[in-house]
Amino acid sequence: MRVGLFTDSYLPQVSGVATSIQTLTLELEKLGHEVYIFTTTDENADVDHEHNIIRLQSIPFVSLAERKIVVKGVFAAYLIAQEYHLDIIHTQTEFGMGLLGKMVAQQLRIPVIHTLHTKYEDYVHYIAKGRLIRPSMVKYIIRNFLRGTEGIICPSEMVLDTVNSYGVTIPKRVIPTGIEINRFKRPDITDLDVATRREALGIKPDEMILLSLSRIAAEKNIQAVIRALPEVLESFPVKLVIVGHGPYESALKTLVDDLNLNQSVIFTGQVPNEQTAYYYKMADFFISASTSETQGLTYLEAIAAGTRVLACDNPYLEGLIDDPEFGRLFANETEIGKTICTALSEWTPIQLDRFNDKLYEISAENFAKQVYLFYLDVIIEYKTRKHLEENRLPAKMEDVVRQMPLHVTRSIKREQIRAKYFARKASKLAKNWQTYVKIDKDKE
Repeated sequence: MRVGLFTDSYLPQVSGVATSIQTLTLELEKLGHEVYIFTTTDENADVDHEHNIIRLQSIPFVSLAERKIVVKGVFAAYLIAQEYHLDIIHTQTEFGMGLLGKMVAQQLRIPVIHTLHTKYEDYVHYIAKGRLIRPSMVKYIIRNFLRGTEGIICPSEMVLDTVNSYGVTIPKRVIPTGIEINRFKRPDITDLDVATRREALGIKPDEMILLSLSRIAAEKNIQAVIRALPEVLESFPVKLVIVGHGPYESALKTLVDDLNLNQSVIFTGQVPNEQTAYYYKMADFFISASTSETQGLTYLEAIAAGTRVLACDNPYLEGLIDDPEFGRLFANETEIGKTICTALSEWTPIQLDRFNDKLYEISAENFAKQVYLFYLDVIIEYKTRKHLEENRLPAKMEDVVRQMPLHVTRSIKREQIRAKYFARKASKLAKNWQTYVKIDKDKE
């Protein structure tokens, strides 16, 4: 199968969408499929060594300078997609490249499906500070974008509920994004490696580590974890390690200063992707108070590394964190401190068989197989519907006329006009004849 992925966000940009696309691409290729990624330009991309990646000229997107939106190359994308003989197009974002993917699919007469990665109600404040798009407008934007698509992938039950609330009726399938387990399981990372990294950060052997790893933004709600830390410190020696960078970093550092937590909170800045496994291995718990995640790959990465998760309750996480062995959930911000203390005091080893079952459940292999099966269902349904439409008599007649030479088509149209003219004349003559016959009979 030949698949075209259209996205505004891809590596080397750091985002859950970019990671999900890379994971899907690698696993589909392992299954023997061909995958072509249509995306935006990036000055940090190593274009000389990229494989099956088509980058179209783009510019920074409004308030999110690290995100790009395509501005040129629409026709080129169509020609390239046509040359690759794509079987299906899978859009991953709802703006420039997503719209382009839909147009290309329409021209090539192939199905297009979409994955809704983002809960935009929590992000509209980045666009003109919320003055351009309001949260209440999101459902109309998404609903309009999905018009003409053949199916939608929801990464979680939470996304499915959101899409249903928008009134979207196209076929949907819940397929959580998987991860490459071996990138985070990492049996090669030894206890000595972990101890060395702890020491480099100034963390004592008896101190417990809470890890936050994400883009540092207001919607990630790291501030709620920081505010809960004093309650935890009353009972346990804890260090909060915050990995990442973003627009809200200075505000968090100010909050740490105000709460006098400088000795208990460590900001590492952004770390290379290949180094994140060391931080997961080092931590006792991965923690997130975000309520904007439609799925959250960092939860999966932490579990793959054998690190328990503490997070804000939602339908997706209820299925993932289904046993205290894998972590605990809190209902709201007021419960964060209590939940951390309970988790620290009731720590138990993870059972190996349950751990292995969970690893396959969240694996990239399982993810790609589920997506491929959805591709097949969508393609079969699309071709069946198109076959029925093309074999309807009116459609077949339209195709016949459309394929005729121009002079023949014009001749047919002239004959149609003449036929209508003579039909009107005949109808008028018939009425006159009926009147004449009636008068003639009256005379008799």
